Amino acid sequence: MNWNKRISSDPAICHGRACIAGTRVMVSVVLDNLAAGMSPDDLRKHYPALELADVQAAVSYAAQLAREECFPLAA
Repeated sequence: MNWNKRISSDPAICHGRACIAGTRVMVSVVLDNLAAGMSPDDLRKHYPALELADVQAAVSYAAQLAREECFPLAA
């Protein structure tokens, strides 16, 4: 998925954090809720401005970040 059209960053919105374009819903909020076990449909009920493609874009964005950076993992 090409997340570039659905994820934006503007210093005037949420301190420049990555957000779903056209909203103030931060990508980190989407990912935190998914990681906590919330389904994409439940997430969309809590954040009506989100579309399923926005949730998918957030996951795609996170996957790209994970490929680009290395973090030491505890054994």
